[in-house]
Amino acid sequence: MKTMLISLALLAGLCGAPAAQPPNIVLILADDLGYGSVGCYGAPAKALRTPHLDRMAREGLRFTQAYTPSSLCSPTRYGLLTGRYCWRTPLKSGVLGPFDPLHIATTRPTLASLLKQAGYATAVVGKWHLGFGTKPRPPADVSSPLSPGPLQVGFDYFFGIPQNHGENWGVYVDNEAVWGLRSTNHIECPQPSYYGRKFMGFDAPQRDDWTAQTVLTDKAVAWLKQQSPAKPFFLYFASAAIHEPITPTKANKGASGSGLYGDWIQDVDLSVGRLLKTLDEMGVGDNTLVIFTSDNGGHQVEKPQPHRPVLAPYTFVMDTVWEAQQKGLKPNGELRGQKGTVYEGGFRVPFVARWPGHIPAHAESGELVSLVDLLATFAALVMVPLPGPTEGGEDSFSFLPALLGQAHAQPARETLVLHSGNGTFAMRKGSWKWIEGVPVKQPGKAAPKAVEELYDLAKDPAEKENLVQSRPEVVEELRALLKAARDQASSRLKHD
Repeated sequence: MKTMLISLALLAGLCGAPAAQPPNIVLILADDLGYGSVGCYGAPAKALRTPHLDRMAREGLRFTQAYTPSSLCSPTRYGLLTGRYCWRTPLKSGVLGPFDPLHIATTRPTLASLLKQAGYATAVVGKWHLGFGTKPRPPADVSSPLSPGPLQVGFDYFFGIPQNHGENWGVYVDNEAVWGLRSTNHIECPQPSYYGRKFMGFDAPQRDDWTAQTVLTDKAVAWLKQQSPAKPFFLYFASAAIHEPITPTKANKGASGSGLYGDWIQDVDLSVGRLLKTLDEMGVGDNTLVIFTSDNGGHQVEKPQPHRPVLAPYTFVMDTVWEAQQKGLKPNGELRGQKGTVYEGGFRVPFVARWPGHIPAHAESGELVSLVDLLATFAALVMVPLPGPTEGGEDSFSFLPALLGQAHAQPARETLVLHSGNGTFAMRKGSWKWIEGVPVKQPGKAAPKAVEELYDLAKDPAEKENLVQSRPEVVEELRALLKAARDQASSRLKHD
């Protein structure tokens, strides 16, 4: 009840009276987009242009310490939708496979089910990568529905890519079935595979990687236009770009100053622009909260490395990244590391929010926030009670005051657990970041040796000076905090 009263007061204070109805919400999640890959976060104009995202920043709020819970895809998407760290599940490192079962329990509260409870129409369009069904599915099995899936965790509608852009499904999924499936026959696929795996050969329209971003944006726009003005809506748009393969659309190929990689980034911005334009044309732009962020950091390389061959017309992702860097783009800005690593470049991402008349324009926040916090934040926004700390949203804290640009005495969260692609943990508190340095042990290999690291990010955002030896008291405090977080079923237990 306290959270609900605070929400009402915040909204009324910003606009003079409570909104006629809760805001529509559009959550845009880019794929592998680094902290330095957007104009309003420092990407040089000579390398690429992101006018629509820059517009969002001018008309809204830009966070400078927004983090993903994981530096890889599936774990972050799980955390975003559930408000729970994915390392609390059996997935301790890596990502889900193409035929893994649904990773979210259908009884678990999600962003979609919470907003549906508040009367929202809900949809997810784009990359899913959280599995289907209750057990691993044989690759050739499409006779049974792809269920449970998005529709069983709160979404009214799903259209998208099962796992990754470029994976060997080669098709789209429409709600619970392969889109346009004609039969269970196997067909030969004419296009080469970027990953080197044979396409599964579903007898259905084959997905073209160079038009996937356009198709997904078309579907999102179409769904928005179908919504009734009498009912609020929630759209989770999970972009295909800029995950490999790097396949810019015709509209952007050659349009940036940093090669294919920059072109592909501009495709993200183009999709954002189309969604914003649609909202304005519908007359709901002023009552729609639009949030843009990324599922983890981007690729960034020190020098070209030998890699597996890829078939034309594809280009290996790291070659395109290197070309972009040579032309002036720093995908993760000045941050150390990249996607998958335990360093800042793997976790710290762009996060821009726009809601005219409610979120102040041209604002910036240094609040420490995580994508797992969206569940609690949306619950506060629409005045739906957050589940108990062991019933859902176990690691989610509302940052609604910071989102609305309001002064607040206490930060939304004091600590944040980070978890890398190989299972290494790190703990944030204040400006300190301690890295435990113990990856998940791989079968048949010796246990890795711990390599502890400690950084003061306020003075050393690039993580160059390891202070483990000089600040043992900080190490001890953060080590104890991480142990407590892992020992408890919920980060919220000590707060509620």
